[in-house]
Amino acid sequence: MDITINSSFLPHNGADAALAFYRDTLGFELRKDVGYEGMRWLTVGPVNQPETAIVLFPPDATPGLTDDERRTIAEMMAKGTYGSILLATKDLDGTFERVQAGDAEVVQEPTEQPYGVRDCAFRDPAGNMVRIQELP
Repeated sequence: MDITINSSFLPHNGADAALAFYRDTLGFELRKDVGYEGMRWLTVGPVNQPETAIVLFPPDATPGLTDDERRTIAEMMAKGTYGSILLATKDLDGTFERVQAGDAEVVQEPTEQPYGVRDCAFRDPAGNMVRIQELP
């Protein structure tokens, strides 16, 4: 089989803040900005990886959600336990400094993990956990 990762989805609760983080802080390019019924979906991705994308979506657009589910999702997003993504870089320290300078909420400074990787962690404006792992 020849299967690749095309898109991952992360919720956002403010398109402009999400765009500022993923485009301006992380350096991703904006590929699509789609509005529908007062909501916005943003597709972003690394400039040098046009086949890989992150779709930032409004969780309220999920069909069939109950009011209780919407409240639970909002609570989990606020705590940073709803969405997450793992990114990678060859220069973890330099990347950490640039992301930190962009006023992202630091969760963990670059750290050698007991499971054999070195990484750091931030929260995006919606509360999603963004871990960045150092490539060997």
